[in-house]
Amino acid sequence: MRTLQKIISRYMYQVAGILVAAMLVIVLYIDITNEQELARESAMRTFMQMEQVLEENQKELEEIREEYKETSLHNAEVIARLIESDPNVVDSVQELRKIAASVEVDEIHIFDTTGRIVAGTHPEYYDYTFDSGEQMMFFKPMLEDKSLKLVQDIMPNTAEGKQMQYSALWSSSGEFIVQVGMAPVNVIKVTEKNRLSYIFSLFRVNPEINYYAIDAESGKIVGSADLESVGRSITEIGLTFDDITNKKMGFEAMVNGQHSFCVFKKIGSNYIGRVVSSRNLYRRLPAIMLMVFVCLLVSALFLANAVIRYMNKYVVDEIHDVNKKLKAIANGKLDETVDIQNSIEFAELSKYINAMVKSLLDNNKKMSYVLSKTNLYIGVYEYNKHMEKVRFTDYMPRLFSLDKEEMERLSSDIGAFREFIDKIRENPMADEMGVYKVGEQYIRLEEIRDGNEIFGVAVDATTEIMRLKKTEAERDIDLLTGLYNRRGLDIQLADLSGTPEKLGYCGMIMIDADGLKEINDTYGHEAGDIYLKKLAELIYGFGTKSSIASRQGGDEFVLFLYDYESEEALQKTIEILADRQDHSSVKLGEDLEVPLGFSFGYCLAKEETDYQRLFKEADQKMYKNKLERKKNMA
Repeated sequence: MRTLQKIISRYMYQVAGILVAAMLVIVLYIDITNEQELARESAMRTFMQMEQVLEENQKELEEIREEYKETSLHNAEVIARLIESDPNVVDSVQELRKIAASVEVDEIHIFDTTGRIVAGTHPEYYDYTFDSGEQMMFFKPMLEDKSLKLVQDIMPNTAEGKQMQYSALWSSSGEFIVQVGMAPVNVIKVTEKNRLSYIFSLFRVNPEINYYAIDAESGKIVGSADLESVGRSITEIGLTFDDITNKKMGFEAMVNGQHSFCVFKKIGSNYIGRVVSSRNLYRRLPAIMLMVFVCLLVSALFLANAVIRYMNKYVVDEIHDVNKKLKAIANGKLDETVDIQNSIEFAELSKYINAMVKSLLDNNKKMSYVLSKTNLYIGVYEYNKHMEKVRFTDYMPRLFSLDKEEMERLSSDIGAFREFIDKIRENPMADEMGVYKVGEQYIRLEEIRDGNEIFGVAVDATTEIMRLKKTEAERDIDLLTGLYNRRGLDIQLADLSGTPEKLGYCGMIMIDADGLKEINDTYGHEAGDIYLKKLAELIYGFGTKSSIASRQGGDEFVLFLYDYESEEALQKTIEILADRQDHSSVKLGEDLEVPLGFSFGYCLAKEETDYQRLFKEADQKMYKNKLERKKNMA
């Protein structure tokens, strides 16, 4: 068992450990919350900057597109005037290409008044008409309205599917249409700058931070700093649309196999998200938690040791002093007193201990007085290994028939007294726990052991045991015949069942007294009792080996023979009984003697404990024998 000092120390260290663990959990929760809040704020700032960049790029794109349109129309007008000033250039592809190079256009196409290409820098386009494709049909309205000047948006051309921007107008003479095509290099550059993936790449300084643009309708990734994710479904990378739309303050998810913290905001028709891996988000936490742990641990240990030292000085040490006093009292030194006054609690404890010792002394005196005034022979003794003498009451010598000198010798030597008690225990009474035979007396002896303390009580149980023996005899013995009654027979047979090897060859004999009713009717019931007693004398102790005789009630008897070495020996014993069946008599008075008649049946077995079978077979044979005897008498 642990000492109080160790218990207090362990408890304080456990409390300190629990407090440190609780504080670490709280600090960890706060730090995680703070890191997530910082990530949220950073995401919102980034989203705001992205909106600004998108807005500026869109504005720049619109300006460049307008400038491109104006330039394209202007170039078409210049080329139309050059052709009108020198119509022969239409017949030379090389001349047209020189003009295209001089005005910085990529393609020149000359359409006739029917909308068919008849000349240009690219002969492969000759004979194309405004009906040759969706891209060319854009200019078909010019055939009906010569005042139109059209600039087409950037789109793939009909012949090669190449991104181009075309513009067209009628010559001032109205004889042909000039269409110029320009590769929208600057427009494409600015458009690329306005793509989300490009913008994400500008903001992705940390490879542990990724950005995603997700279409609000389809749930597809339309832009990402991770180009491999573009075009994939959000579920493929570990996101759910429910989290994106409902968890405005951010959420944690496994994105591309990495535990991450995600923040999304709807910008236009897309949800823009900033995804930070937990490894990067909480990278400072281990160092912070280690520092906090060390500080908390040092503080907790200092406080715990301070409390332990105080408890040891003012509680544990004083309890040790009290225990020393109590040990002396427990060892029999009842004149010991306790006096500790350094606190109210210990002062009260000292007072109550002293009062308890005084009460014990008073109780011992009262018990000795009460026991000496009763008519019951009760003796009480107590001792322990620390005591010099055995304490006992006045009736102890009388119970054990000891003279004064002998009792004085035993009380002054605990070892001798112990030997005396052990010697008494060598004669226990069967079936009675704690009862021992001492001479002609029966003593009930009980001891209570509490460590080294032994408290014993001795009571004269002679009268009780004699009464019990008489009761048991009356319970199991038939009072008329002195044989076992039905219950007594069952008990005896049950005892034999535990050791079937003792049965050997055995026989169950059922006996019925013949003519008992006639004896009672003719000579009276007293004569009938004499008749039954004589039959009981006949079967009691019958046989050469072991036997049990019982009266079952009325005129029925049972004789159980056992422990025979062979069936022949058992059969000879039964033959002797059969001989006495017809050659026995009983004197009912001085001048009155009548035959002692009885019928019997038997069942033989070897080491068999199925008594009910034996009873049944013997009973059947007994009644058969009874009928035969009646026939013979008739």
